[in-house]
Amino acid sequence: MYVPLTPSHVGADRPDDVAAAVRRLEHDRPRWVWADAREAYTPLVRDGVRVSRCHDLALTEGLLLAAEGRYGAARSAKAAHARLHGLPEPHENDAGADTLFPAEPLGVSAIEEVLADQLARIERLPEPGRFRLLVAAESAGGLIAAEMAEAGMPWNRRLHDALLTEKLGPRPMRGMRPVKLQALADELAAIFGHAINPDSAQQVIKAFKAAGVDLKSTRSWELKQIDHPAIAPLLAYKELARLHSFHGWAWADQWVRDGRFRPEYVVGGVVTGRWATNGGGALQIHKSMRKVVVAEPGWTLVVADAAQLEPRVLAAMAGDGGLARAAGEIDLYAALAQSFGGERDNAKIAMLSAMYGGTSGDAPKLLAVMRQRFPQAYQFVEDAARAGEEGRVVRSWLGRTSPPPSDRWRSLVSGPEGGRAARDRGRFTRNFVVQGTAAEWALAMMAVLRGLLPEAARLVFFQHDEVMVHCPAEQGGEVIAAVGKAAEEATRLLFGATPVRIPMEAVAVECYADAK
Repeated sequence: MYVPLTPSHVGADRPDDVAAAVRRLEHDRPRWVWADAREAYTPLVRDGVRVSRCHDLALTEGLLLAAEGRYGAARSAKAAHARLHGLPEPHENDAGADTLFPAEPLGVSAIEEVLADQLARIERLPEPGRFRLLVAAESAGGLIAAEMAEAGMPWNRRLHDALLTEKLGPRPMRGMRPVKLQALADELAAIFGHAINPDSAQQVIKAFKAAGVDLKSTRSWELKQIDHPAIAPLLAYKELARLHSFHGWAWADQWVRDGRFRPEYVVGGVVTGRWATNGGGALQIHKSMRKVVVAEPGWTLVVADAAQLEPRVLAAMAGDGGLARAAGEIDLYAALAQSFGGERDNAKIAMLSAMYGGTSGDAPKLLAVMRQRFPQAYQFVEDAARAGEEGRVVRSWLGRTSPPPSDRWRSLVSGPEGGRAARDRGRFTRNFVVQGTAAEWALAMMAVLRGLLPEAARLVFFQHDEVMVHCPAEQGGEVIAAVGKAAEEATRLLFGATPVRIPMEAVAVECYADAK
């Protein structure tokens, strides 16, 4: 049962009454329909309301536009409604929200019109059943993102400050460098014979050139190939500067409230379906910062990640019997080792090269072995690469569609660099089908897990193939079991009967750092 969510439709006289009305109607487990979870669901979550499922018009419109070859069109519910009536589309900001009259909500009839149109468009797609599952998973992601932002990841400010002080020195005055960063800058000045700003790539490159070293960039991998006394302090400076900039005191002032890190997640923010964030760097937490993610007293963190997710997904998609049997083991690479001279690392290189288009080192030789031993898996990614090289789009298992080639790409392909441009796009589409499907599996797993968690437990973190649940300590075992069940159910939902296993290794810890 689809139920549009507006105050009038749920029997609320005022917007303030919506939460109570939703609580009442949620007993029938309807599928709520709203323009955008960020606008409709976030206020409900703050009022303590949780719904079981929804249809997010904005997220669904984005999926449908891509599937229909209309990448770049405005994907909001208002834009979808405008298109239905031949009206000008409202502009959107980078997050996909309307910038034209954003506070004016769609009415019930408009929501129902957009919903009916979307359901009809889904039925016209080549695999409507799979796409419906994609829409359900993506919409569930909208619920989870809002709930995680409200729950927040436990973040101990006292430990955070102590860690920053240990690595950087005491908190500096505004506009000043921490003392340990300044000491490294002074060391570089002494080596070069004059002051430079280590944060300025232009100044660093100029200083090295004066010292007889030509740098194309200041990327760490390039610096590590240079033999010069300034390299060590410069690399140390870059590492500490990144910590100070991305997760320093000013960052915590902005993003940590009431002992919780509260980022704004963007569902499907990457073209492959992976999530992004609007600031906060939740998907790029510095490894050292895991020490400050500590459960509340009497609570625990259950941290779980999927083992070798992408190669297992490839095995299931390709239907390669040999690879699927290996993917039925806990350690896929160890199970494949015999096919690659008994070396686990060789199996890993071959799989990653197949999925990412690697050609360096031993990759070509190992790929030849993979082509012989696992022909269906090899051909699956080769077909995706060929489609990309020819300018065609590819789709994930459930139907997320890759962006079409740009006009610039088409001009490059017709020029002297055409072969290189084609291969670059082939590497992208090769990985898109695997990474996109892995993202779908992760969404499905989280959606199932959300329904299995005990009432007090909360999902508080998600990154590609890793999840974190904050729960009372006595519920740790129950949550670990729920994670395992969710992984099994997600695999069944996507791939049906398959020998492929996608295990989630879960552990209950007091501190995030102890899970790794």
